[in-house]
Amino acid sequence: MSYADFVAFRKSLPRTPRVERQTVRARGIDFAVFSSPPIETAPPLLCINGGMLYDHSMLWPALSPLAQSRQVILYDQRGRGASSAPANPGDATIDDDAGDVGALRRALGIRRWDVLGHSWGGGIAMLATAADAAGVRRLVLVDAVGPTSDWMAPLRQAVLDRLVGEERDAVARVSEESLGNPDPALHSAYARAVYPAWFADPDLAKRFTPPDALSPTGAATLARLRRHGYDWRDRLRGLSTPTLVLHGELDPLPLAVSSTNSYILANASRIVVPTSGHMPFWEAPERFFSLIKSFLL
Repeated sequence: MSYADFVAFRKSLPRTPRVERQTVRARGIDFAVFSSPPIETAPPLLCINGGMLYDHSMLWPALSPLAQSRQVILYDQRGRGASSAPANPGDATIDDDAGDVGALRRALGIRRWDVLGHSWGGGIAMLATAADAAGVRRLVLVDAVGPTSDWMAPLRQAVLDRLVGEERDAVARVSEESLGNPDPALHSAYARAVYPAWFADPDLAKRFTPPDALSPTGAATLARLRRHGYDWRDRLRGLSTPTLVLHGELDPLPLAVSSTNSYILANASRIVVPTSGHMPFWEAPERFFSLIKSFLL
């Protein structure tokens, strides 16, 4: 999809609904939670952004078309955006983020909801659903990380293969080993350097730039995952929640990751989104939103 096509798609939509912000206390953290108007005929949909450093704005208003048929709830993860940080940000783990999801559901007084996770947010969503399966009706994984850290090295090579010139040099200057250091400035600079590679269309890549997000909590979580690796397979094998695994055909995050996710999750279906990179809600929005709306009926 060209940028002109993307603009035309967005203009064809109804006005983006306003989201109301509230502060929700859970597990010792004051979470900034953002909700579109309730839809009585459908359960809410919690959307968990990726990037590990960023706040909910990575998915809003990008996912606003979903608010036409259900209440969309987003939140800033602990120590990111407007949510408070834990007492010791350097000790933060992705398990903290996963545990927050069920706690937020209970604090909001929601009996059951659907959950969508993008990229690293997909990892949080999988772990959270495994720990709170009774509270999740359906799960959507959008270009999600895999159940083990085996994807990290192939992803880096795919990013380097896609970028050229100074963009490639900016990624190459940061070694994979150095990313075991929980320096927020290092992780933010690396995330911004990698960002153009997430798009299949270089023109679209120029239109979107992530903020310079300096989160000690997010950087510590990322550094720990990169330094030690991870393996969630034993925790995810028992997860039987109906799951839709979506993956952009041209995502530098290898397609094999989505195959592994759909294999390890007992009740998952996988669909590859043609012509899209890591951001199908921008690069293939008509197909993306149609698939999700059909799955969440």
